[in-house]
Amino acid sequence: MSIHLYASLVPEALIVSMLSPEEFGAYYAVGTMKKAHGQAMFVEVDPAFRSDRFRIDDAVRRCVPHANGEPKRSVYVSIYRVAEHLPIAALGPLYLTTHDGRVAELQKRTPPAEDNASLHLYQEICPVNPLVASTRGPVPFFRFMMDSSTTLFALPALYFADLKLGELAADPERGDGNELPYSNMDHLRQCLVDIRTKPISTKMVDRNHPVVFPYRTVRTGFYFGRGQDLAFYPMPSREDLLGKYYNWWRSAQM
Repeated sequence: MSIHLYASLVPEALIVSMLSPEEFGAYYAVGTMKKAHGQAMFVEVDPAFRSDRFRIDDAVRRCVPHANGEPKRSVYVSIYRVAEHLPIAALGPLYLTTHDGRVAELQKRTPPAEDNASLHLYQEICPVNPLVASTRGPVPFFRFMMDSSTTLFALPALYFADLKLGELAADPERGDGNELPYSNMDHLRQCLVDIRTKPISTKMVDRNHPVVFPYRTVRTGFYFGRGQDLAFYPMPSREDLLGKYYNWWRSAQM
């Protein structure tokens, strides 16, 4: 049986498993008696990746089939400070799993050069998880968060999702936000107004926001960065969601 290396995003962890990505997603989301079911996100990591930070070889040696021949589902390598020690080059596909275990595979791409939206909303996923409003597009936002010369709380790595704002991106005061599933919309509108009218480019909307969010709220996709390196996992087009990803997308709406 093949050995896979997965970086879980919610919660942050590095895991060795004998399950394929589809099998691991179903196991990780639907769970066992030890874990309640729920949405999951994880990235497949190059199985050749090794680091003095992680005892990967020890985990691989422990990842053996059970006595009855069933594959070993998971051996945890680390549950702390994983993202900051994973090179972006070692990251493979991103897998988004619904609450009932259906898995969608997103391929890594080069981030788009420009973004014309005036206001943005980002869900930081790991190693921190605030909900953040910003006037900066995804790439400039990432660079800002990495730059210790411009911010007092520069991060060693950041994985985040670019979320939809709908009409609020152009008109946070009067734009229609009825289709947006965010809580405390009045507060969100005020944060967007503040970054548009005050000499600040970023404002925290919720300092400890739940990382689990409806996949339908993702605008462009997911951005995973460390140091100077940044990868982009684009959200499938509507045509693909209604075709190639139909079963997954239908499950994601429930």
